[in-house]
Amino acid sequence: MQITINGKKETFNSTETLLELIQRKSLNKDKIVVELNLKIIPQENLERALIKAGDSIEIVSFVTGG
Repeated sequence: MQITINGKKETFNSTETLLELIQRKSLNKDKIVVELNLKIIPQENLERALIKAGDSIEIVSFVTGG
């Protein structure tokens, strides 16, 4: 299945949840915001949000500093 993550096409062999994708990419779910098909997904729903072929995902991380 092919999806778009932050503007880049990626191919996956199986359906997974957004939480599994975040874990696969070694991201800290507490420091990111995930948008699935133009809709922000609350952190408590990442485990239930299934990724399907053709989905568009944007992952934005928070950066601190001065």
